[in-house]
Formats: sequence, C-alpha cells, structure tokens
Amino acid sequence: MFTVLEEYDFQKDTEALVIGIFHQNQPFKGLLEELNQAFDGHLMNLVKAGDIEVGEKKISIVHTLGKTGAKRLFFVGLGRQKELTEETLKEAFGVLFKKVKATQFKEVTVALHTFVTDSIEEAKVARLLGEAQPLSTYEFEHYKKRPNVPDKQLESIKLISKNQEIKKELHTGYTYGKATNSARTLVNLPSNMLTATHLAQYAVELARKYGFEYEILEKADMETLGMGALLAVNQGSVEPPKMIVLKYKGKEEWEDVIGLVGKGITFDTGGYSIKSKAGIVGMKTDMGGAAAVLGAMEVIGETKPKQNVVAVIPSTDNVISATAFKPDDVITAMNGKTIEVLNTDAEGRLALADGLTYAKYHGARYLIDVATLTGGVIVALGTETTGAMTNDQAFFQQLVQISKMTGEPVWQLPITERDRKRVQNSKVADLNNSPGREGHAIMAGTFLEAFVENTPWIHLDIAGTATSTTERALSPAGGTGVMVRTLSMLVNEFKPE
Repeated sequence: MFTVLEEYDFQKDTEALVIGIFHQNQPFKGLLEELNQAFDGHLMNLVKAGDIEVGEKKISIVHTLGKTGAKRLFFVGLGRQKELTEETLKEAFGVLFKKVKATQFKEVTVALHTFVTDSIEEAKVARLLGEAQPLSTYEFEHYKKRPNVPDKQLESIKLISKNQEIKKELHTGYTYGKATNSARTLVNLPSNMLTATHLAQYAVELARKYGFEYEILEKADMETLGMGALLAVNQGSVEPPKMIVLKYKGKEEWEDVIGLVGKGITFDTGGYSIKSKAGIVGMKTDMGGAAAVLGAMEVIGETKPKQNVVAVIPSTDNVISATAFKPDDVITAMNGKTIEVLNTDAEGRLALADGLTYAKYHGARYLIDVATLTGGVIVALGTETTGAMTNDQAFFQQLVQISKMTGEPVWQLPITERDRKRVQNSKVADLNNSPGREGHAIMAGTFLEAFVENTPWIHLDIAGTATSTTERALSPAGGTGVMVRTLSMLVNEFKPE
C-alpha cells in the first residue's frame, strides 16, 4: 500500500495530493509556494478567506481544474505548529483518511515534510500516518444485505520523502493499526459466531502464522489441574471452556517473561444473578480483554521484540441452566484458594483467577490482566480512561508512559488493607467474589491480587473503554481494540527491573 517517492513533480498525475498546512503569518514556502504560483496566487487568497481552513483536523479540498497533475488538493489543517501534539496529528490523519475513503479514491500522494514540526520528526509522522490509516477506515463486515455496487478501496499511498528509512516506521504504525482492527472485529462478532472454541481456533491460526508455541486446555485438562474457578463459570453451558496459551520466545532463555492474561467471556448473562433486559444487550463484548491480548500478540508476531511473552486466555460463556453455578456455592481455584460465590455476575474475576495462576505456572515473572470487568469502573472513570491497579509502581509507571504514547490513558485506583479484608470477609471460604457495590472496581482488582501474590502485576479494567457508542476520528462505534497498542508497545519497550 505504501510507496516512498524521493522526488515528486507536482504536475504528475495523482487523484489527490495531501498537504499539511499550519496557521502562519508569513508567505508560503517550498511546495506550497509552487502550488500557489500555479494557482496565480489564489491559494493564499483561499487561506485568507477561510476557504482553506488551517485549524486542527480541518480538511479542505480544492479542485485543481488542470492547474496541477493532482485532480484535487487535500489540505489538512494543523493549527499552530508549536501546539501540535502527536495524538492530534494522528487524529488529523484519521479525519483525512475518512474523507479519502468517502471519495473512493484508489490512490493519494502525501507531502510528508509538510507535517513535520520541531518536536515531531518525519519518521514519527510516517508512523502516525501508518497507524491512523487502518484505524480510521475500519468497518465491521456486518450481516446486512449489500447493494450490488462495487466498493472502491484505497490501494496506494505514496509519500514524498528523501528518507527511505521511513518505510520501517510506516510498517510498524500500520501493524499496530491493523492488529487493533483485528481485536475490534473479535469484539464485534456475535457470541454465536465466537464461542470459546472459535476463540481458541483463532489463537491457533495466529500461533501457526507467527511460529508461537501454543496449548489449548480442554475441560478434562482443567479438571485434572483443579481449575475450579473457570470450570464453575462454565458449569451451565453446553459450550466447552478453553484455556488458551500462546508463547513467544524473544530471548534464548525463558526469563523475564511477561504474562498477558485476557478475560475471554464470550457472552455474559450474569448467570443466576441475571442482568437486566437492557444490561444484557452487548454482552458479546465481554471478551474484550482476550481480544486485546490476541491483538497484542499479532503485533508481537510482526515486530519480533527481544522479550519473552506468555498469553493466557480463560474462555467460556456464562449462561443459566439447571447445572449452572449459584450464589452461595463454594468453589476451589487452581491455586487451592476457596471462594464463596455471592454473585454469579462477578464471573470474570473467577476466570481470571485461574488464568493468572496458569500464567505463573508457565513462568510469568510479570503479569498484566486486561478485562471488561466491572460497571463500577465506568461510574468512576467514564468511557475514555481505563482503570488500573497494581502491586508494583515501577512496573506500572512503564505502562503509564507507554499509554501516553499510544493515546490510551489509564488511571490508577488504590488497594488498601481494608479492601483486602473485605474480599477475605467470608465465613466459609478464603475469599468472597463480591463484597458489595461500594468500590466495585476496586473490589474486583483486590480479589485478583490474591492470585498474583508477590509477582509484579497490573490490572486493567477496560469495561468503559473496550467499546464506544460514537464514531471518533480513529474508530467507528463498536469495539475499540483498546490496549492492543499499549500492551504490544510495552512488550517492545520493556525494561526488566
């Protein structure tokens, strides 16, 4: 899709020439000056009149009427150069590619140097563009009857740059964007088309493509290993559970292993603690954590970092039947801890409990779990910020810095001794799975802490960020693929303590 042109003649044919334009109080220079001369000075007049907008993320289209080889000029407004951030530039590219997609152009040419600032070098601009293109143009292949009209797709993006090294940055950005889209598709799939078995098959295909080691535990294997927490969630289902494991070895020795554990509940009725009529709709997305982990593994397979990773996904649906687990049941997790079930709708933490233990079994020295875990995190932080908890501040700060780079903000919630006592407040078991609504998100994370013990650990609750009800510059409504880029970039940049 991407081609780098070291030389460019603006009289050469192209469907669209893309140019970044900043707010400025000085004459045009370089390419802008050449184009302005070709238009007999009228481009500057259009800027002064506001017909070419220079505000951030504003797209202005000028028909050239044969004055240049480009049929149209796409001006991307960037605001004031000193104020432009990487995230704003990425969103500006997103708005651009949405507009290009609407025009159904097959190819565009981008004057890359016109987007460079003192703080954002050309290689970074290329990476942001490569990431924004797939993110902003993603569409879920829905099941509606389609009109018999061919849909023209963008096939070629040519970038004007004398630096051929930007090809690597373009590919990296594009890889992050495409893998995020893979996660979005998994989240958007209906639960009858994405059971635990389907999720396991997808993981195996990923493993074969990138040469990962893999293991799929069946129900009998889980019974042998004593995974009573995940098995309890699966009790009511006719669909068999799967414990999915992918291993990427980036070092000679299996050391400093990062364990990525993703909640894979393919549909959540709430069990006997059943959800409301409104609350149950959309529960096909309750495997957003699993999708994030698989998306991250796709990036890892492409970028091949020098880091060891084990991905673990406990997967099942949570449904009601005569055999389903019930409030007041006592179950035993893989690590031997007993759990009093007070709420069958607090099932994700049960599945993750065995997932975290099994990641440690596979040598995980660091743990990150990611899950659409609680409605409480949405009440606390809304739908723009992922809730986080940790037992290791140094490890967590690495993730925070990465999340700022990827534009996926996180906010830390506390764990106190009083929180731990609430989770341990059961007369019949070591733990209870739902101490009450107060501090709901914190209670879920505190429960999981009991299964990581002294292993450095980060918990990411993406219940508010895994999906969106509105279209944004870099994503449509539906699954967002949140945390794919943060997890995979952390693996690529990770520094063991």
